[in-house]
Amino acid sequence: MKRQPTLVEAFFPIVAMLLLLAIGYGVYGFSPEPLLILASIFAGYIARRVGVSWDGMMHGIREKIDTAMPAILILISIGILIGTWMVSGTIPMMIYYGLEIINPKFIVVIAFIVSAIISIVTGTSWGSVGTVGVALMGIATGLGVSLPATAGAVVAGAYFGDKLSPLSDTTNLAPIAAGSELYEHIKHMLYTTVPAAIISLIVYTIAGFNLTHNSISTPDEMGVMLRTLKEMFDWSLWLLLPPLIILYGSIRKKPTLPIIILSSIVASILAKFVQGFSATDIFASTVTGFNVSMINKAGFDPEGVIWEVTRLVNQGGMQSMTGVILIAFSAFIFAGIITKAGALEVIIDALLKIVKRTGDLILSTVISCITMALVTGNSYLSIIVPGEIYKETYQKKKLHAKNLSRTLEDSGTVVVPLVPWSSAGVYMAGTLGVSTLSYAPWAILCYVGFLIAILLGYTGIGVEKIKDDSDEDETKKAI
Repeated sequence: MKRQPTLVEAFFPIVAMLLLLAIGYGVYGFSPEPLLILASIFAGYIARRVGVSWDGMMHGIREKIDTAMPAILILISIGILIGTWMVSGTIPMMIYYGLEIINPKFIVVIAFIVSAIISIVTGTSWGSVGTVGVALMGIATGLGVSLPATAGAVVAGAYFGDKLSPLSDTTNLAPIAAGSELYEHIKHMLYTTVPAAIISLIVYTIAGFNLTHNSISTPDEMGVMLRTLKEMFDWSLWLLLPPLIILYGSIRKKPTLPIIILSSIVASILAKFVQGFSATDIFASTVTGFNVSMINKAGFDPEGVIWEVTRLVNQGGMQSMTGVILIAFSAFIFAGIITKAGALEVIIDALLKIVKRTGDLILSTVISCITMALVTGNSYLSIIVPGEIYKETYQKKKLHAKNLSRTLEDSGTVVVPLVPWSSAGVYMAGTLGVSTLSYAPWAILCYVGFLIAILLGYTGIGVEKIKDDSDEDETKKAI
């Protein structure tokens, strides 16, 4: 018969997982997938102790995988998108003109702003990073700018837009979990997100004048890169069509997956009729990614392409996403088991016992969301579980539900890409070519936001309370 785990039992698999990842991944550089499987064994031991059957554990794992399957399909489609945007010349053209136009001192600031705009419009941080993020990293490489700083700015900008976009899945999920309304949730997030963005822009501006000093590529190297890109591809305004399709689909609120596939198909057509690639190479780019060896132009020698250029364009394909998918499945095994064991509820209940003030409650929510992010590596779980557990407490303390939904995003959505073993962390690192631990310090908005949320909680600034019975009844209906 199933029982509730003790606090020690609840913490045991989580501590085991954190130690395995901190020592195995952080110190020795072991692959995180088997470490997560080992952690799942500890979680399974506790689950059996509290009475969860093997079938129950498998059911928990299937539930987590089922929840994440739409995101996994989008992940695979983004691999196709990057490959086709490369072979069509869309991303290389962005890189080419970016190298010619952008001042290296402002590339980090521009990376943040452009990624933010694209994410707000498209509603997807992953899509923003996988498209303009890749182009911006290529520009930074060509300009000799710090790649960790640029990657951090791209990630921070992408998640800024993701948080504030009404098209974002997590932005819609947070008010659902907390019991608030979408647009009041977005408006309320401005209290924490705008100050975090301003701080980020100030740091990026100051850093930009130091990061490029003595590190800018020489004019000769830059000239070679520009000439090589122009020899490899033919530039045309038609190459802007694939990103315009993504833009149109986002504005019209079309389903994400079909729009990504449509954009990839159009990019493939452009690769054939604008760039002259064979159907074999185009299909190969969707699976293994684009490679300079595919170029078959008279007088062009793929073997003579410098490493700096191949690093920029040899990307994409479904296979590039297999690492992300493997680590996601490994994390879902652990998350499914500890969820069925009831460990997370016990831990969060213990946190609630020390809550006295509004600031304490918001701090407790932040800690819970970050714990979920570290344990599960999943932004959905980091929002849903704390949201379900805390929304009644916020109501009892006469705090408007949008305070909870804002905190869920400040400490759940944007923290996940800073977790090296999360699917978002692995995706960002793999797509941008910079390790999670390297870009994390530069993803300023991702951790300043929840610090501001805690500060507002203790000062009372930007914390809205339920003023009277009518408002309380309205909030109850929303919940």
